[in-house]
Amino acid sequence: MLFKISLSQLRGFGSIDLKSMQAENLSNVIPASSRSSNYLALRYYDYPSVFSGIGVESNAVCSRFMIVSQYGSVVLFNIEDQEADSYLKVVKKYSSGLLKDVKKDDFSVKENPFLDIDMQGGPDCVVLKTLDTDSIRVIGTVLGQSIALDYFVSQIDSMLEIFTDINRGMEKDGTFTMDRRKLFQLVGKANSHLADVILKVGLFERSEIAWRDAKYAQIYDYLREEFEVAQRFSNLDFKLKFVEHNIHFLQEVLQNRKSDFLEWCIIFLLTIENIIGIYEIIRESGALLH
Repeated sequence: MLFKISLSQLRGFGSIDLKSMQAENLSNVIPASSRSSNYLALRYYDYPSVFSGIGVESNAVCSRFMIVSQYGSVVLFNIEDQEADSYLKVVKKYSSGLLKDVKKDDFSVKENPFLDIDMQGGPDCVVLKTLDTDSIRVIGTVLGQSIALDYFVSQIDSMLEIFTDINRGMEKDGTFTMDRRKLFQLVGKANSHLADVILKVGLFERSEIAWRDAKYAQIYDYLREEFEVAQRFSNLDFKLKFVEHNIHFLQEVLQNRKSDFLEWCIIFLLTIENIIGIYEIIRESGALLH
């Protein structure tokens, strides 16, 4: 059986109020199976009539799921594209803002009860012997982190474009016009992005579900490798280091510019002082002559 998982990036990593969302949607919230508090799993029952009366309450494939991360990624499971907006409206109510450009991706999950192993990878999909809520949590965690990385990469790339324009201007004119406040804003933005990736997204915090059970660990490790999470973070870190190098260089230029300005001020003041001194000498000499 083939089931579709769709990803939608809802906002730019401020926060989604998970506590309020949980309190107001208790009938759909799946009780947490781990201590992780940076995401919420919701389940919506939507049984086809063919499944009626055969114990489908425990069957994950007969439900629709939404994994909502505090940092802004929303993973929709078993929900068609034309139905996604109605589910996302539930999340938007608790979100502090929206991205202008929504990041999306698609991934498929197949359930095969006759599979000899617990999990098997495939092109843009994963095949599971049993699809349950914990496997959905693990899949939602990794895919949410993946879409978060896409967002951060786009943010750092926009910063690189700024420095590219500055460097081109310096190559042409030998100077640049960015003020100190704007530069400090870029410093803060670069530092906050790196902190968000590590702390909010929890990129290096292994899933507690994966720690407890080897079959979930297999899913977790496979998906992180499939989506090249570690490699993409390394690329992001490299770009951040390049941004930091440019920031330090421009800070030195501004500092030198400030030093040059102070030197000219001192020279000007000394010149004024000398002029006043000469005037006093001339005035005293004139008084003596009289």
